[in-house]
Amino acid sequence: MDVKSQDLKELDLRGWLVRSPIVAILRGVKPNEVEAIVEVLAESRILVVEVPLNSPSPFDSIERVARRFGGRLLVGAGTVRSTDAVRRVADAGGRLIVTPHADVSVTALARASKLFAVPGFLTPTEAFALLDAGADALKLFPAEAASPAVLGALRAVLPPGTAVLPVGGIGPATLATWRRAGAAGFGVGSSIYRPGETAADVRAKAAALMTALAGADGRA
Repeated sequence: MDVKSQDLKELDLRGWLVRSPIVAILRGVKPNEVEAIVEVLAESRILVVEVPLNSPSPFDSIERVARRFGGRLLVGAGTVRSTDAVRRVADAGGRLIVTPHADVSVTALARASKLFAVPGFLTPTEAFALLDAGADALKLFPAEAASPAVLGALRAVLPPGTAVLPVGGIGPATLATWRRAGAAGFGVGSSIYRPGETAADVRAKAAALMTALAGADGRA
C-alpha cells in the first residue's frame, strides 16, 4: 500500500520498523557519496538510515539526506555520545538518535526534542533506566556479546511491545535467528556498507539482506 510523505512523517518508530526492520548504518560514509547510496537504499525498501558521528563530516551527510529524502526516509545519527550532538543532529534535520551506550541524559533530550531515541544497552538494569528516560526502542549492543536466547529472556521481562534491535554482527546469515527471538529490527553495518563501497555494492548487499528478511518473515 502506498503511503504519502505526510503520513510517513506521522509514523512512530515502531511504524517505521514495520515498514523497514533493517536500519542501514553508514559508518564512514562521506557527504559527496551519501545521496547516491541512500537512493539505492530507498529503492531497496530500506527506509531507516543512520550516519554515525565518527564518520567524515557527519552533520553534512545528515543534512543532505534529510533535505533530499526527508519525506521518504527516517534519517538520523548513530554513535551519539553527548547532548550537544543531539542538538546538532536536530539542526541538521535528523530525526533519529542512536547511542552506543546507556546514556539517560542523551535519551531524555532526544525525546524532549521530539526525536526518536534508540539508546544502546546490554543489561536489564540499563534497559529499564533507558525506558524510564523515554527511549522509543532499545539497541542491544554489541549483539555478539549476547545471543538470540538472551534477547528472548529480556523480552520476557521488558514491557510488552518494547522494540529491541540487535546491532553487531547482523547479516543475511544471522538475521533469521534474531528475528525468531523477537527482534523488532536490526542495525546493520558492514553487511550493508563499508567505507569506499559504491552504490552498486550497496544495492547487492541490500538485496541479500531483504531476501534474508523475507525468509525470516515467511515471505520468501
